[in-house]
Amino acid sequence: MDAFIDQPLGQLARRIAGATRVFDAHGLDFCCGGRHTLREAATSRGLDPQPIAQALQAVAALGTPTGERDWNSATPTELVDHLLTRFHAVHREQLPELVRLARKVEQVHGDRPDCPTGLADHLSSMQQALESHMQKEEQVLFPMFARGQGTLARMPIGVMRREHDHHGESLQHLMALTQDITPPRGACTTWRALYLGLATFRADLMVHIHLENNVLFERFAPALAH
Repeated sequence: MDAFIDQPLGQLARRIAGATRVFDAHGLDFCCGGRHTLREAATSRGLDPQPIAQALQAVAALGTPTGERDWNSATPTELVDHLLTRFHAVHREQLPELVRLARKVEQVHGDRPDCPTGLADHLSSMQQALESHMQKEEQVLFPMFARGQGTLARMPIGVMRREHDHHGESLQHLMALTQDITPPRGACTTWRALYLGLATFRADLMVHIHLENNVLFERFAPALAH
């Protein structure tokens, strides 16, 4: 258990099935902040790392759930195919609808002090940034992996990691705008649907970045050398 405390979050998330759920429950950034140790990440949030390490030990003892793929054992091509279908395609469906719902909430409830004013514009900016990012991966980086040139991809991987950091900052701002994606009392159906969609999008994006930063990219450009 003590060994977990001084290991990077990204490494723990890669090795322990279910670790990402533990980190998310404690508000620890395992995707963009994956280079920080559990001790560092917990301390920065005023948390005791020991109970978190205990929770990790418990999920580690359970092993990989039946039917859940261990992406560490997948080939780069298999992992890229998964990223494209499970995350790239899904984000392209998620964000336009979230922008639409956010604009509707702001238009109808803009006079309320708890209205997430500016959320629609922020989501629209995230959509543009994420689309640009995914196109770079699809047109430049992923084809390099397909051609067996992953070892030559250190520079584009570095660019993608830095853009992931920006996505992480955008998620932090999203959380601030929405009171940690918590609908206020009396929120209408549209408002609740928006926040449910935001929670799903946030969880998806964090796992997306985790699989790229901590699994796929690590094979060709380890973070410690980044």
